[in-house]
Amino acid sequence: STAKELVSKGVIAEDLGNKSLFLVAKPPRDLETLAQKEEKLLQDKKTVIKNAVEELHAITKATQYTIPKIIFVAQDELESHLHKRTPAWDESILKYDSCWWGFQDDTFVKNYEKWIDWYWETGSNPSTSLKLLSNETAEKIKKKKFERRQIQFWKESHNFTATTWILGDFVVMIVTNQKPHYLVEIHDTALAQNLREVFKGIWNSLN
Repeated sequence: STAKELVSKGVIAEDLGNKSLFLVAKPPRDLETLAQKEEKLLQDKKTVIKNAVEELHAITKATQYTIPKIIFVAQDELESHLHKRTPAWDESILKYDSCWWGFQDDTFVKNYEKWIDWYWETGSNPSTSLKLLSNETAEKIKKKKFERRQIQFWKESHNFTATTWILGDFVVMIVTNQKPHYLVEIHDTALAQNLREVFKGIWNSLN
């Protein structure tokens, strides 16, 4: 195995002219040639790496995306999370059109009406408003009316399975039509922007 390794490195040569295999040491000057060859290979690798690093730096400088941040919240922490995250959501909403967009499932109203009252009575920024699509029973369950809170009934909403809010740069989905309830919060500007335009378009088409 040592001989084979030396042959592969060019230090010795195999004499295949006879029935028996002979190993022959190469002239010392061949070692210099071998060293020069290795140096060239090393230099070529350094050049490739240098070019790759420069290209990667150029790509990262031109890239404007961020990795989405995702939070999962189970039922026992869900209402607490709604209270805790309200200031951040409102701050993000105010950077755009100051409006909540999306869809609200009637089962969310059944289970979290206290939080809804708190938000519109004391917890929200006075400049925010809400325009949500919903199934017809949602507003029948919610007796209180708030001037800044508008719910529009959408006959095509029967296939929606989760409350979905677009809050500035955040997308929040809350599943309450089954137990345990859970919430998924996604912080991604591009996703929020595109979903906001979808829900705004549906809202305006119903007016």
